[in-house]
Amino acid sequence: MTIPELLRWQWSGYSKNHLSRSNLLIHIFVVPLFWIGSIGLVTAAFERSLIVLACSLLAMIVSVALQGVGHKKETVPPEPFTSRFNAVSRIFLEQWITFPRFVVSGGWLRAWRQAS
Repeated sequence: MTIPELLRWQWSGYSKNHLSRSNLLIHIFVVPLFWIGSIGLVTAAFERSLIVLACSLLAMIVSVALQGVGHKKETVPPEPFTSRFNAVSRIFLEQWITFPRFVVSGGWLRAWRQAS
């Protein structure tokens, strides 16, 4: 699956996998943690800093783990990963493109209001 196809597929089912208030709340706080970790990876490479690298990886792992906890609260869980490449690409695309799009499009707020 190409990146544009993956983005279309991810977006097509995104709202049905993000209906729980606790999952929405987790995402709104920990997706920025993933961004900080991702930016930290680039910074660590330029500065050749193992401390920044370790902290950045930890931030990303914690973010993904907490989102996993949130997804377990959903009635419709996300599709399972089919490979390591699929997992990494889906995670990065969700964090950097699909979730921000969900927020900016009003999807997050609509889901929040509709959640019980």
